[in-house]
Amino acid sequence: MALNKSMHPRNRYKDKPPDFAYLASKYPDFQQHVHTSLSGRPVVNFKEPEAVRALTCTLLKEDFGLTIEIPLERLIPTVPLRLNYIHWVEDLIDGQKQPRRGIDIGTGASCIYPLLGATMNGWYFLATEVDDICFDYATKNVEQNNMSDLIKVVKVPQKTLLMDALKEETEIVYDFCMCNPPFFANQLEAKGVNSRNSRRPPPSSVNTGGVTEIMAEGGELEFVKRIIHDSLQLKKRLRWYSCMLGKKCSLAPLKEELRKQGVPKVTHTEFCQGRTMRWALAWSFYDDVIVPSPPSKKRKLEKSRKPLSFTLPEAGLKELQAKATALGCTSCSPMDGVTTLLEKTLTDLRVLHKRVPCRSQEQSLFITAVENTWIHGRQKRREQKRQLRELPRAPPTAVTPVPATAPPSQNQTPSPQNSGTHDTTKSACDQEQDGQQQPVEMSDESNTSGQRKEAGESAAGEDVVMECVCTEASAAGQETSPKEAPSAENELPSKQPLSPAVVEHFLFKCLLNVMLEEKDVMVEMHWVEGQNKDLMNQLCTYLKNTLLKCVAK
Repeated sequence: MALNKSMHPRNRYKDKPPDFAYLASKYPDFQQHVHTSLSGRPVVNFKEPEAVRALTCTLLKEDFGLTIEIPLERLIPTVPLRLNYIHWVEDLIDGQKQPRRGIDIGTGASCIYPLLGATMNGWYFLATEVDDICFDYATKNVEQNNMSDLIKVVKVPQKTLLMDALKEETEIVYDFCMCNPPFFANQLEAKGVNSRNSRRPPPSSVNTGGVTEIMAEGGELEFVKRIIHDSLQLKKRLRWYSCMLGKKCSLAPLKEELRKQGVPKVTHTEFCQGRTMRWALAWSFYDDVIVPSPPSKKRKLEKSRKPLSFTLPEAGLKELQAKATALGCTSCSPMDGVTTLLEKTLTDLRVLHKRVPCRSQEQSLFITAVENTWIHGRQKRREQKRQLRELPRAPPTAVTPVPATAPPSQNQTPSPQNSGTHDTTKSACDQEQDGQQQPVEMSDESNTSGQRKEAGESAAGEDVVMECVCTEASAAGQETSPKEAPSAENELPSKQPLSPAVVEHFLFKCLLNVMLEEKDVMVEMHWVEGQNKDLMNQLCTYLKNTLLKCVAK
């Protein structure tokens, strides 16, 4: 979980994430959703609603003694995120164990905020809900956990927020309100269309929830503005008003709205957990409240400095070493074998790399990614094969062997591997299908000729000559045309046409370290510079999966 170290300090999952193996052994309903990854770790598929629900129910049972039921067609909450919000409310009201009164706007089927607040701190909750199914489940969850004396679930009309809920309780002053508003304005936004940066990877978990839970007119921005409007009338009926936000871009306009309305106390925070971030906004009309400081930029600095890493367990290193030996690695060190396989993979991806000096018991590669070749690789390979199948084929004709002494004709390019022999040459497409990359001794001139042939006859019909090849060639005073530039796709690392460090146009640069960690091998990728760190994350995942697949075969 990438952001767990930035959780609220009191969150029980901050330094001790859920032990899936232990939970699976104890809870059969959860066990069926736990699978073993290629690296041997128990994992849960967060794309499956049933798996997310099983995890939530299991954590609430194991860590809080709560038994709840949630329908799959309604919002399934994640426990670490809800805990972050609860702990921040504790900071707002300056006290965890004192009797406090809170309002949960739109409590949902799980009624998770009131159940956690009542269980952990003995808080009294007024939980409102507009959806009939959510109201029935929330009421049942409160009753079966014997919380009816602390939690009151009320059904309210559509589009009701705070005003109608407090009509009957005119004398009570509440300490806070909480709200997990509908994030989206319409169905397209809920599906991620036009609402996410195109460079961001898709969400890692499934989006569940009823219409009233995930969508509202104007999205979360207008929804929270309605709560602000209610608070301007209620004012000191609540000491703190708060809402959670799904988009960081909603924070600034809402803070500006509060400033325009003259609200004296305003603060915000961010909730970090797993690979998800949320933001929260709070405001008060009381002068004596203690305002928690907003989050500093320390977390962002720490995140930028922390490398991406993965571990290759000892059990699979022998298999990796054998594959590296087949590629020509003469060292018996698992670390050198892994480095050789990484170099081979980077070469296949046309990612520029070179070895750089490093400490003992370590190997380092300086990487420059010029184009994104590691995404949708399987689709690209299928498309290449489809294009090959659709290529028109010439009718079969008798092939007359060419004497070794006969010079090549103008329309015939000698193969670098078969030059000077009686064998007929294979096309580049046939060579690629055979997986041929045979080491041969040849002159630099013939090697360049073979590479020109491969670049000119690429099966995918794509230009494999990188822009930076021409850039460096011209910088060196060479008159090299794009057609004559050697392809970087099939060259060995030592024969790459340019140094990764001097490329002008690139996606990102990073330093990859391979090191021993007891009996395992650790691979780390340190960001240097570039356009988008998500691209380095994607490449790291690709390299890890490629090595683990070698072990699994």
